[in-house]
Amino acid sequence: MSTVLKMEKLCDIAELNPKFKEKLESESSVSFVPMAAVLAEMSTVTGEEKQYNEVSKGYTSFVDGDLLVAKITPCFENGKITQAKLKNRVGFGSTEFHVVRPVEEKLDARYLLHFLRQERIRIEGERKMTGSAGQRRVPANFLAGLEIPLPPLPEQKRIADILDRAEALRAKRRAALARLDELTEAIFIDMFGDSVSNPMGWKRYPLKHCVNHIQIGPFGSLLHKDDYVFGGIPLINPTHIENGKIVPDLNQSITVQKHAELQLYQLQQGDVIMGRRGEMGRCAIVGSEHNGMLCGTGSLFIRPNESRAIAMYLQATLSSESMRKHLEGFSLGATLPNLNRGIVGELAISLPPIEMQKEFSHRIESIEKLKATYKSSLTEIDELFLSLQYRTFRGEL
Repeated sequence: MSTVLKMEKLCDIAELNPKFKEKLESESSVSFVPMAAVLAEMSTVTGEEKQYNEVSKGYTSFVDGDLLVAKITPCFENGKITQAKLKNRVGFGSTEFHVVRPVEEKLDARYLLHFLRQERIRIEGERKMTGSAGQRRVPANFLAGLEIPLPPLPEQKRIADILDRAEALRAKRRAALARLDELTEAIFIDMFGDSVSNPMGWKRYPLKHCVNHIQIGPFGSLLHKDDYVFGGIPLINPTHIENGKIVPDLNQSITVQKHAELQLYQLQQGDVIMGRRGEMGRCAIVGSEHNGMLCGTGSLFIRPNESRAIAMYLQATLSSESMRKHLEGFSLGATLPNLNRGIVGELAISLPPIEMQKEFSHRIESIEKLKATYKSSLTEIDELFLSLQYRTFRGEL
């Protein structure tokens, strides 16, 4: 059952960008928080230690417990809103922070933090931004005018504790997923060593001798403006390869008719697709759900010869950190790395016994199954958190 909550404007229950009133010696220790230290997934930040004389000019001041709200685009939209949990009482940070200091007897800081981290607040704030493109900022008066449902202080603390616990569950699940990603890399190094330096002395061959086919996506002359439609056959370019997975975009797709003309560039299950422009090492294995999609101009695909090199092993090799750095050395006269079929075909690839490659594949498949379970659990936890957040500020929690 909903409770009708009293609404208060933020400017009446918190100080916005309060003036610096502390008296500090030049060499006093303070905490420093750059914008890069604030992550959307973290609701607190500690900062690094500096001397007062290093940061006393040209930075935003705050104290332990204050809330820091990124005001510049895209940091605000990305959810860079956090609470300062400092090792020192006084902190300094980016001039792109709004500082919000709740009035202690009226407003709990953690309650306010969860209110400000709502998606709807970020959407409203984005609409109220001022300034030119790339330098747009959320004005202080947007925060000042926000109306906040205000139950009694003990109730605010109870609600904040519930949301903090739910947030902690989300953080643990995200951390577990990150550790599984690290485990994949660790297994590869343990079994095969570094993919470039080859410390285990595996026989090495040019990639073109380990695969059946290497194909770059169709150049612009083969695709015209009229060939692109929404909801057609997706093109897979580097931006559609995320964390080793293919993530198609229906806004970048072509007509069925044009797709039929470009059979040479159609992906098959088991291919390894790889970005050849910009960020190196973006690779993914084509699954059954991607069968028939089109390799984009910015990508190439490799069709493995499974008697010599299996897809999982090739993907791990080409996306390894050392191979990424190696590939970044190729530019073909462009500013960004830009690979062609010749460069990729001549890449020296270590070839351990095929049975070892299969064992590696089995291990990674087990990890992927576990990751899928964790991701499903994280989705459920995210939905629970958003439900709690929504109900909280409607007086239903």
